[in-house]
Amino acid sequence: MTERYTIYRQGIITFFILITLNIFYSCKEVKEEKSQRPNVIFIMSDDHAFQAISAYGYGLNNTPNIDRIAKEGAIFNKGFVTNSICAPSRAVMLTGKHSHINGKVDNIRPFNWGQDNFAKALQNDGYQTALVGKIHLDGLPQGFDYSNVLPGQGQYYAPDFIENGVKKTYPGYVTKVTTDIALDWLKNKREKDKPFLLLYHQKAPHRTWMPEEKYFKLFDDKTFTPPANFFDEFEGRNAAEKHEMGIYEHMDLVYDLKMLDKEGEIKTRYRGIFQNKYNRMTDEQKAAWDAYYDPIIADFKSKNLQGKELALWKYNRYMQDYLRTIQSVDDGVGQVLDYLKENDLEENTIVVYTSDQGFYLGEHGWFDKRFMYEESFRTPILMKFPKEIKAGTVINDLVQNLDFAPTFLDYAGVEIDESIQGESIRKLVKGEASEWRDAIYYAYYEFPGEHHVKRHYGVRTDRYKLIHFYYDIEEWELYDLEKDPSEMHNVYNDAEYSKVKEEMHKQLVAMREKYGDSDELNKEHLERFLNAKRLNE
Repeated sequence: MTERYTIYRQGIITFFILITLNIFYSCKEVKEEKSQRPNVIFIMSDDHAFQAISAYGYGLNNTPNIDRIAKEGAIFNKGFVTNSICAPSRAVMLTGKHSHINGKVDNIRPFNWGQDNFAKALQNDGYQTALVGKIHLDGLPQGFDYSNVLPGQGQYYAPDFIENGVKKTYPGYVTKVTTDIALDWLKNKREKDKPFLLLYHQKAPHRTWMPEEKYFKLFDDKTFTPPANFFDEFEGRNAAEKHEMGIYEHMDLVYDLKMLDKEGEIKTRYRGIFQNKYNRMTDEQKAAWDAYYDPIIADFKSKNLQGKELALWKYNRYMQDYLRTIQSVDDGVGQVLDYLKENDLEENTIVVYTSDQGFYLGEHGWFDKRFMYEESFRTPILMKFPKEIKAGTVINDLVQNLDFAPTFLDYAGVEIDESIQGESIRKLVKGEASEWRDAIYYAYYEFPGEHHVKRHYGVRTDRYKLIHFYYDIEEWELYDLEKDPSEMHNVYNDAEYSKVKEEMHKQLVAMREKYGDSDELNKEHLERFLNAKRLNE
C-alpha cells in the first residue's frame, strides 16, 4: 500500500512538474515572440510634396536620407490622402477612418482623442509608445506613454513644446529640436525589452518656410524653372479659378517671402505676424538672418518688379526657402536611420516616411494644398522593413493614409477592428496581394475658409478622376490622367467620355456607400463647421 502510494504520489508530482514546465516554456515562447514583434518609427513631415523628394525623380533637390528608405525598402508612386489638410489628415492616419467617420473634417473643430487609434491598440498590447513633434490635434494625446508635441502649427525658432501636458520653450531650430527629442527618447527613455512605436513628426516644410541658418545659401546658385502650367488660365475649370492660393496674387511678401524691411516700407496683410516669428530669435540668430536676407530685401526694393517678372521672382524665393527647410528634415531622418543601424535595431524596425498631404510647387501657379488635384491629393510614402520588404520595391497600386493604422496593427499581430476603413499594405509590399482596391475616395470640407477652396468630393481610379464641387457652386470635373496628367482639360462634357463618365458616377456612388458618406452627412458637417467658425470669430 505504501509502495503504491509512493508511486502514485511521484506520478502526480511528475505530472504537475510537466504542466508547470509546459506553461513556463509556453509563456517564454509567447514572451519571446512578442519581444520579436517589429518596432515602428513613423516619420511624418508637413506639406512635403512628393516632387521635393529626390527618389521621385523630379530633380528639384537632393534628399539622400529619405531616399535611403526607398533604396532599402519600398517607394509608393500612388500614395494619396483622403482629405488634403493638416489636422484631418492626421486624424485619418491615427484612426484608419475617413474624416466623416472620425469627426475631424476640418482644422477648426476639435478632435476626439477618446476614440480608438492604432497607438492605443499597440500600447494596450505591450508596445511602448511615443509621439514627438507636430500633431496639430488639440488636447493631450491619448495612446502614448510619452508625448512632446508642438502646440498648433508650432514655431520654427525657439519653439514651444508640450511634454506630457507641461509646456516649455526650447532654444534653437524646430526641426533639429524635434529630432533631438526623438533621439533622446530612443536612447534614454524607452524600455529596451519592449517593442516600440515612435511617431516622429516634423513641422517643416509648413508655411512660413523659415530655414535653418546652415542652409540659408543653399540654392542661391539655382534658378528654378516653373511648371509648364504655372500661368494656368483655368479654362473649363471654374471651381479652380476661384481659389486664393496663387503665388503671384496671394503669396505675402513678408509673411511668406521674408521681405521684412527695417524701414517698414513693405506693408502687407501678415507683416505683423511674421514680425512676431522673427522676434522669437536670439540676437545671434537675428544677426545671421539679417546678414542673409537684408541684401535680398534691398535688391528686391530696388527693382520694383511687376507682372510676370514679379510672379517668377516670388516663385523662386518660395522654392528656395521651402526646399531649404526640407534639407533639415532630411538631416534628421539620417540621424534616426543611423541610430537604428548603430544599435542593431535596423533589421526589426519598420520605418515609414510620409507627409500629411502633398503640396503645390507652382503647378497651376499655386502653393498650398486642399484640392483633389494630384499635387495635393498625392503624398509621398516610403517604407523599409528589411525582414519582409525587398530593397528597391516599387508599388504602383492605390494606397491611402487610411491604410497606415491597419498596416501597423497587422505587423504587430494586433487584431484590426472591423470599424477601420483602411487596408493593411503588408501583403502588397511582400508581393502577395492577389487583389487590391481599384478606386479611392476623397472629400474636402473647409469652405468658406482660408484659401477659398470649394467643398468637394470625388473618386479616383488608376486612370480617371471625377470631382464634384458643391455648396455655393455646382460643378463636375472629369480627368483622363493618362492623357492629361497635369489636369488641364476637364472632359466631363466631352461626348467621347460619356461612357467613362457614367462608370465613374457609378464608382463614386459605390465609394460613398462603402465608406458611409452622403449628402445628408455633408449638410450636417457644414452646419457644425459654420457654427464652430462663428464661435472662433
